[in-house]
Amino acid sequence: MKKVLVCKETIEAETRVALIPDDIKRLTGMGFEFTVVSGAGLKSGIADSEYEAAGAKIVKSEEEGLKDAEIIVRILKPASTKGMNPGSLHLSYLDPFNEKALLREFASSNVQAVSLEMIPRTTLAQKMDVQSSQTSLAGYVAVLNAAARQTKILPMMVTPAGTINPARVFIIGVGVAGLQAIATAKRLGARVDAFDTRPVVEEQVKSLGANFVKIDLGEMGQTEQGYAKELTPEQVEKQREGQAKVCEKSDIIITTAKVFGRKAPVLIKKDVLDRMRPGTIVVDMAVSTGGNVEGSSPDREVVTDNGVIILPGDMLERQVPRDASKMLSGNIYAFLTHFYNKESKEFEVRLEDEIMKGCLITKDGAIIHERFKEA
Repeated sequence: MKKVLVCKETIEAETRVALIPDDIKRLTGMGFEFTVVSGAGLKSGIADSEYEAAGAKIVKSEEEGLKDAEIIVRILKPASTKGMNPGSLHLSYLDPFNEKALLREFASSNVQAVSLEMIPRTTLAQKMDVQSSQTSLAGYVAVLNAAARQTKILPMMVTPAGTINPARVFIIGVGVAGLQAIATAKRLGARVDAFDTRPVVEEQVKSLGANFVKIDLGEMGQTEQGYAKELTPEQVEKQREGQAKVCEKSDIIITTAKVFGRKAPVLIKKDVLDRMRPGTIVVDMAVSTGGNVEGSSPDREVVTDNGVIILPGDMLERQVPRDASKMLSGNIYAFLTHFYNKESKEFEVRLEDEIMKGCLITKDGAIIHERFKEA
């Protein structure tokens, strides 16, 4: 397989593209052949002519491009598998925990489906880790969005008119997004506190110049994939209580606490929001999986009765599509080259490889991934 179709995203809110011309040019030099749906890169600032200059063929519609496609790359899950050739490979985010019907459709259509979010978080697969590349950008944007809405500046200033104290920023959840949020807030001059259920990240927080908030939750840890383990109800309550005092004196709070494949824990409830200062900005980056903040909304800002502003933090990487597309394209480039046989000049689906085994959901007309076979 070497004939690749780059799809145009059909959801209006999606601004990214799966592959950029620079990576297509490099892959074309290896033997891949590319077709790109017209307009695929426009929202990322990439014209069709740039794809043509990189060696790609431009087609007017996805239907036309699917006719010869052996590998289909896009960002979001497709509406259906209609038009995809049996035996072809489809590469995108799939949301496999919630899209069981789509997984069955991939299997019945005999299309091999790779779920980008299921790529293992290992050293070897680091270059392919779309979760890390995209959430890092989202953490950066979360701070900028909050700073733009905050009524005070973030850095300390000493002026003839008086001294302005630095804003206080509290980051809850120190994964990739949280670390980038800490670094961005510090660069802007804020005083930063951070908390995570994994004690192992304390050193990383301190290395960025932030204060690590210690809350005794008992035995904690992380999964093999590097995600925080799900808390018990008792641990969640302890976390809420420990965070409340920090929340009350913060100007900006950014929550990033997600549990992979499950509903996000509610960490800031109404009683804490009620004790926070008017004008405090809260960005809920877990809003798409249920939300860390009581009352947050995935598609609009919410203002509480006492003037706390809760901003949605879903898919913030879409606000910086040029760089988000570049990083995502680099992830997909790494995936395609890892499984490319230079001698035969063909992409190979090698199930003996741990990376492929971890992210390939369907093959040969069946759901083969252990975690989704029940679908």
